[in-house]
Amino acid sequence: MARNPYVFVVGCPRSGTTLLQRMLDAHPLLAVSNDPHFIPFAPGIRRGVDPPVTTELIDWLRGYRTFARLGLDERALAEAAERATTFSDLVARLYDAFGGARGKPLAGEKTPRYVRYLPLLHSLFPQARVVHLLRDGRDVALSTLEWARPDRGPGRFRLWLENPLAVCALSWRWHVTTGRREGELLGPLYTEVRYEELVRDPEPALRRVAAGLELPYAEEMLGFHRGRTRAEPGLSAKDAWLPPTPGLRNWRTQLAPDELELFDALAGDLLDALGYERGAEAVSADTEARAEHYRRAWEDELRERVKVAPAAVGG
Repeated sequence: MARNPYVFVVGCPRSGTTLLQRMLDAHPLLAVSNDPHFIPFAPGIRRGVDPPVTTELIDWLRGYRTFARLGLDERALAEAAERATTFSDLVARLYDAFGGARGKPLAGEKTPRYVRYLPLLHSLFPQARVVHLLRDGRDVALSTLEWARPDRGPGRFRLWLENPLAVCALSWRWHVTTGRREGELLGPLYTEVRYEELVRDPEPALRRVAAGLELPYAEEMLGFHRGRTRAEPGLSAKDAWLPPTPGLRNWRTQLAPDELELFDALAGDLLDALGYERGAEAVSADTEARAEHYRRAWEDELRERVKVAPAAVGG
């Protein structure tokens, strides 16, 4: 078996990656953690550099706000740290422990924004596979508009105060194009799957993902929700542990015509490339001018953020 972490599940945030994580985590050979997202932010980490394990690094990891999502106790961390010499070696041993605690030989991680860090991840874990979940950007936008806030996700961008939908469109385009461009360089280690296929007809989609991971297909992936689905009113699909459910969001009825026109102006080229239909018959000159303004504001702020904290750009 290849060394852990075996797989990274990535995608534009709010694309439905938790659904895919839960499906893959139900595989009898594979455990997939949910959003610990610490790897690209470790002290000293950058592409081509694998920092040594130091007391400072272990203290940082112990205190990182989402590290606890791995569910490993202090003893597991201490044992991994004692045997590891580099950061990548430490992470590998932590994922060995994560999988072992669940009786599984393989383990990986779902963190959507890792889609922006594929070259870094590949330099640290050249054997790791990547599954990139794609979803119609307008449905991603609907989810993002409900979720983001000034201290979370794309809501942290100044442009959010001017036009949240523009930020959603530009963020989706940025994440997806970055992931596809870098993912293609990984060859057979990289697999794409559509959210729409995953909820409409999950078995064929999961069979393709399993094949890309060089794992046997397992029926348990389809039954990930059994015994966990909750019926309390007001729960989101995620909190209710629903099975694959088409139609949770519908951009055709939930976005206004002028919003669809703006989305087309900002990200219509990617909609075309992915085979999604456009939402507007045409884009007016006025909307194109607004879109250009939003693009410049977005790119200016991205450049500012890269200068200040390269590893922490975006949400």
